[in-house]
Amino acid sequence: MTKTDKDYYAILGVDEKADAAAIKRAYRALAKKYHPDANSGDPRAAERFREVGEANGVLSDPRKRKKYDQMRKLGAFGFGTARAGSQPDPPAAPGFSFEDLGGLGGFSEIFSSIFDRNRRNRPPKPSGPRKGEHVEYEVEVPFMTAAKGGKVPVTVPISEECAACLGSGGAPGTGWSKCAECKGSGSVSFGQGGFSVKRPCPACMGRGDKPGRRCGPCSGSGKVHQNRKIQVSVPAGVRNDARVRLTGQGERGHGGGAPGDLIVTFKVKRHRFFRREGGDINVTVPINLAQATLGSRIRVGTIWGRKVVLRVPPGTQPGTRFRIAGQGIARDGKTGDQYVEIKVEIPESLSEEQEARIREFAASAGMSW
Repeated sequence: MTKTDKDYYAILGVDEKADAAAIKRAYRALAKKYHPDANSGDPRAAERFREVGEANGVLSDPRKRKKYDQMRKLGAFGFGTARAGSQPDPPAAPGFSFEDLGGLGGFSEIFSSIFDRNRRNRPPKPSGPRKGEHVEYEVEVPFMTAAKGGKVPVTVPISEECAACLGSGGAPGTGWSKCAECKGSGSVSFGQGGFSVKRPCPACMGRGDKPGRRCGPCSGSGKVHQNRKIQVSVPAGVRNDARVRLTGQGERGHGGGAPGDLIVTFKVKRHRFFRREGGDINVTVPINLAQATLGSRIRVGTIWGRKVVLRVPPGTQPGTRFRIAGQGIARDGKTGDQYVEIKVEIPESLSEEQEARIREFAASAGMSW
């Protein structure tokens, strides 16, 4: 693991003091840039997209971010500010364990084994089957699909335990030997001056042992990265930032454990004409001065594809709103309405004949200028 691999602030390109809004903006910009749908066939973009999502998952959660910052201060990632004179094996802060920091994938276990080893009375980690990690993903949904329901294709980058080696990193049937780099401890020390910090051994990935032959499908990492394509059902009337959990669509379980879940957050796109407010739909319709003054009939589109004829009475003022009942969002047995706001467009220029007629009309109405 390099210095920047797990520096989530560097991954998102934000300062460590950045507020939640700045983190959200940075994440959305990078997620859009590296989205698999926009970088088809580019494994580096898919991996970058996964890293951006992982960084956002930690830094956008106040509890996880606080614990992550504690790890940085201990120098767990090779950056941050370890205290001068600190011991190679610093104990965790009271009430804190690196196992508690979700969103770090398999590295949370490695950090826990190195930095939490001084914690006492901690129950041993189960060695049997374990449920796979949950995966969080944001998907953009067209306005009409969100309003009426439907399906959207989703390409989710998944990082999971290699099925060929069951996460060990060694080729099936190969022999294992003690890692020469860390002498079987699974960690190496680094430092200068008056401090020293331990990190997972990069040669054996913190395992302490190395295989005689690396696993081919995962190149010895124990993890494989792939893009999973699925169709996600969008409930009718779904709101922006609504979440849906797809059971068993996350990462594969460990040791035969059940797979994790896929948690999808919907981001509803804006529409050029329709605007949503709760269960109601708002639209703005332009009419000319003659239509507003003399009255008119106009045809207004709805989200359901119908054209409704709306009567505009004489003397209608700019900003007047008309209600079309039952043409809004249908959800939970209730249907909203559609509201039409009138915008009167004033011509920027007139012909001589048009100007003369308007002056004649104004004079007959007793107006002066």
